[in-house]
Amino acid sequence: MDSPVFVFSAFFACALAIFLAGTQLSKYGDAIAEKTGMGRTWIGLVLLATVTSLPELITGTSSVVLHDLPDIAVGAILGSCMCNIVIIAILDVMSGPKPVSHQVHEGHVLSAGFGQLMLGLACLDIVAEQRLPTIGWIEPLSPLFILLYILAMKLIYQHEKKRVNEFMETIEAQYRDVSLKKAVTMFILNSLVVVAAGVFLPDIGDRMSSITGLGNTFVGSVLIAISTSLPEIVVCISAAKIGAFDMAVGNLLGSNLFNLAILSLDDALYLKGPLLEVISPTHLVGALCGLIMTSIAIIGLSYRAEKKATFIAWDALGIAFIYVVGTIILYMMIGK
Repeated sequence: MDSPVFVFSAFFACALAIFLAGTQLSKYGDAIAEKTGMGRTWIGLVLLATVTSLPELITGTSSVVLHDLPDIAVGAILGSCMCNIVIIAILDVMSGPKPVSHQVHEGHVLSAGFGQLMLGLACLDIVAEQRLPTIGWIEPLSPLFILLYILAMKLIYQHEKKRVNEFMETIEAQYRDVSLKKAVTMFILNSLVVVAAGVFLPDIGDRMSSITGLGNTFVGSVLIAISTSLPEIVVCISAAKIGAFDMAVGNLLGSNLFNLAILSLDDALYLKGPLLEVISPTHLVGALCGLIMTSIAIIGLSYRAEKKATFIAWDALGIAFIYVVGTIILYMMIGK
């Protein structure tokens, strides 16, 4: 069962399933946005972000409940946050002569700002280690992740309502042959495929790490994080191909908010102590890199450069650079 051929074949089978379903997911998500007038950003933040983040949710809960692996749970979440932001650099390469930050609306700064705040709290919690008082086995900052996620969704929805008329004018009648019922049904069916494939990816990634000789801690922060972020990669690339960059960026930023909210759930389920106080301090690298990468994204969304000097915009290049440097540092720290 653990032969290299079987493991790598299973990985590519899951990747293919996610690719095919993800293409349809972005299409019908766009159709739902048109039929309901909810807006591509809101669809990306809530529907797509929730579906594509379910692998992180399942990985985290199973890690703390079934396997007593808090480092795997936190590493998968923080590493996934890094992966999601670096996908913006991939979208930028696909966006043509104009940077992707110029082709999406400035409202994404709101969700990115909440991501900054939540990542900053995670950094503070990790640095504090066991110095903060606890509520039973739960750390005091943990409930803030859930509360901030709810507040972010409320504020972003209110902001999106102001853009409904403009949004409907730009995409009106794009999906005349697709009813709302069909769009919702197909969205749910393809979501189930993405979730099913995404659930198996962490275990497959762990088996791949055994075959390649990589350690479990590094795998949790990098390999498993990448594998659980595969749904976001496929869905966002598919959305970019139909020009739905707002949906793609909204999905990535919304997935990060959802992922960080998972920390509250994982902390509540891990009965042996406060989750962020018992993990390795090396996870601070992932949290800080996610924070820096999000900051660069906010700068790009605010400055909104109209053209690129090369095939990739400066902000996207900076995001990719921090991801590579952070991964190298993480590997060097774990290897000691």
